[in-house]
Amino acid sequence: MFFFFFFFYNPSTCSPASWLKCRQDQKLSKSLQEATETACFLAFSSSEESPASAVNQTRIWMSVDCDLEFSLAEEQDFQQVLKLCTSEDYNGLDYMSAFYHRWLQEPGRVVFIARMKSRVVGLESALLVDGGQSVVFQGRRVAPDLRGSGIAGALQRHVSDYVRRHHPEVCVARLSRGDQPSPQTLAKYRLVAKEAILSLCCEAANLGPFIAELQSRLHQTSSQGPVTLSQQQAETLILSDHVVSNLLPGKTIINDWEPLKPVEANLEVLRRRGLTYITDQESEPSALSLCTPPYAVPYRHDALRININIFGRRLAPVCAVFLAQLRALLPSVRGYLVCHSYLDPAVWSGLQQFCQNKSNVSLFKDYWEEVILETDL
Repeated sequence: MFFFFFFFYNPSTCSPASWLKCRQDQKLSKSLQEATETACFLAFSSSEESPASAVNQTRIWMSVDCDLEFSLAEEQDFQQVLKLCTSEDYNGLDYMSAFYHRWLQEPGRVVFIARMKSRVVGLESALLVDGGQSVVFQGRRVAPDLRGSGIAGALQRHVSDYVRRHHPEVCVARLSRGDQPSPQTLAKYRLVAKEAILSLCCEAANLGPFIAELQSRLHQTSSQGPVTLSQQQAETLILSDHVVSNLLPGKTIINDWEPLKPVEANLEVLRRRGLTYITDQESEPSALSLCTPPYAVPYRHDALRININIFGRRLAPVCAVFLAQLRALLPSVRGYLVCHSYLDPAVWSGLQQFCQNKSNVSLFKDYWEEVILETDL
C-alpha cells in the first residue's frame, strides 16, 4: 500500500502570498517543516480516514497554523488562560490557576501563548534544567473548541524553535504524560521512567481518623519511625549514589510531574518548590518521599491538591513515609483533599490495600500512571 501526501493551503482564509509571509514570519526551519509533514503523514497513514478526509484535516491544520500569533505570556493574560481548561479537564484538578503567576516569575522558564484574532487559544511552558543542558515542557493547553486543529503541534514547534535559537546548548527535551503513549509517540521519544499513581480523596475532617486507622495497622509491620529531613540533609541524600542507583525511577528525580536529573544544578529548582522530605531512615533509606504544599484546584470551591512522590520498592517503608507525610499535612489542611501519591508500580496494590479504611477516605481515581519521556532537541 502506498500513501501520497500533499500540502494545501485554504484559499478562503489564507491567500498564497499571506501563507508564504506567515511561514516566513514564523521563521520555521526546514527541519521543523519536515517534522510537520511527517506528523501529518503519520496521522493520515495510521487512521481509518479516507484520503479526502485526511486532506481536509491537513487544510484545517495549515489554515490554523497561519492564523496563529505567538508571544510571551503576561499577567494580564491570566483570565483568558483559565478558559483554556474546562471544569472536566484533568478531572477538575488543573493546576494552572495556582502555578501561572509563579511560572511567569521563575528563573529559567518561558511561558508562551498562542493567539488567534486576539483570543488566547493555547499555552505551553519550557523550563531549563540540568544546568541548562535540558528543557522540560510543561502545561500545554488548547482551547476546548479548537482541540485537534493543529494548535498544540504549532505551539510546540514554536517553543522548541525558540529554545534552539536562544539556548543552543540544550540537547534534550523532557516531558511527562498521564496516559499510555501511542506507538507513534514512543517512536519519537525515549521512555525514561514510569510511576503508578494512587489517588485518594476525603474531607479534611476525615484525615485525622484515617491517619489513626493506618497508624494502628502500621505498628504491626514496622517499629521504626520515619525522619523528616532538613533541606541540607535532603539535598545530600537525594544526590547520593545509594538513592540515585536504588530508589530513583530511571535515575530521575520526579516531583509533581517535573522530571529532573539528580545533579547539583537542579537543587535550586527543588528549593523553589517548598517540599517536605521524609525518609524511613537517614542513612541508606529504603524509601524517600517528597510532598508539595497543598494548592487550590477547581474541583470544588474548597478543594486542595496534594502530591507525594515516593521513591522505593519495599512496601513497609513506602507505607511508613506515606503515613508520615499525611501526618505532617494534618495541622494545615482544610476543605476537600485530593492526594496523588506517585510510586513504583510494584507497590501500588500493596499501598492501596494498606489504605482501605472506614474513615470515608476513598479512591479518587483507579490505577493510572505517569510516564516520563525525552527526546533529542
